[in-house]
Amino acid sequence: MTKRIWLQLAAALFLLTAPHAADAWHRGAVETFAILPAFAPNAGACPNGAPTCTSDIEGVAVAPDGTIYAPSFGFDKSGALTGNGELFVIAPDGTVIRHFPVLGSSPHLIGGIYQPSSNTMLIPDLIKGVVWQVDPTTQTSSVFMTAPTVTTAPGLNAMAFDAEGNVYVSDSFQGAIWKTGPTGGAVTAWSQSPLLLPTAGPGELLVPPFGANGITFNNEGTAMFVNNTAYHSIVKISVNPDGSAGTATTFTTGINAPDGVALDGKDNLWVLANQGDEVVVVDPTGTVIAKKGDFDGIAPDGSIKGLLFPASDTFSPDGRFLYITNLALNLPFAGVPAIAVDSGWTLKVNAYNVARIRTQLPPLGRDQGRE
Repeated sequence: MTKRIWLQLAAALFLLTAPHAADAWHRGAVETFAILPAFAPNAGACPNGAPTCTSDIEGVAVAPDGTIYAPSFGFDKSGALTGNGELFVIAPDGTVIRHFPVLGSSPHLIGGIYQPSSNTMLIPDLIKGVVWQVDPTTQTSSVFMTAPTVTTAPGLNAMAFDAEGNVYVSDSFQGAIWKTGPTGGAVTAWSQSPLLLPTAGPGELLVPPFGANGITFNNEGTAMFVNNTAYHSIVKISVNPDGSAGTATTFTTGINAPDGVALDGKDNLWVLANQGDEVVVVDPTGTVIAKKGDFDGIAPDGSIKGLLFPASDTFSPDGRFLYITNLALNLPFAGVPAIAVDSGWTLKVNAYNVARIRTQLPPLGRDQGRE
């Protein structure tokens, strides 16, 4: 065999085995990690008077031991549930261990973060404007903080911690980031900016009409990133040396309704596009470097295949997996005066779930933001 033929064979082998640029954009598989059971709402009722019903879920959080927590958002394919919200506790293998009502809450719980110092869940209540502190062991709940009403009723949403354990929560309706201490109580306005509002211009419809949504600090704690769902943007808020908020600027735009966000060890932002049914990975320069997941339809049993209105995400403790809630919300049920392109599919869902994807971008693990 001539030298030329050997070179041609070697070149062909290289093309077959070398990594291609397209590999970085391989969306990968979306696994159904846990399907949530039906329940009878505490102090309330199911749509259409049914004795039990399922509920969509918005928030997700993971404890250091790998236990997953997801509160109900209070809608199914027929409409809104009433009564208290429900908290689902899921084992690391995807088994739903138990679920119980968050006493005193509205049915519409959103977001949530696990606080290791107290071994409790902190869960925003979209309707009541409070954050509940819930003990998963005793199944008791108390008010952790209450947001003030400045311009309109608050719409508490996503949460994050700083290095000192202070707690931050986004307000989707008032365009604010509220701050309180590790034990809750008094609240201050850490940041307020027009960039965090969902304000529409004349004749303009912003869908979903949520401003400040998912939040996370970078690994050094020198900046907070905030998703503005309505404006399809990520806002960057610098952190001053004394911990106060600096200037808010638009970091990047173009994501189809950015909702939840999780931060990896390389300061990449794993952003959920709730109207794009995908995970968009954005690097520290604001550039997309990968896209994961997609909507693959509804299974015959009414369960979701892939991603459908993904809302919140968080990494497993070892960083190998990203857990994602499929909100699958029919927007008109929540008062939005128009359907979205996936609204028809949400009306076919009988079983709501937590999904997961393999991250494949190690090392990962540090996750401070949800929702």
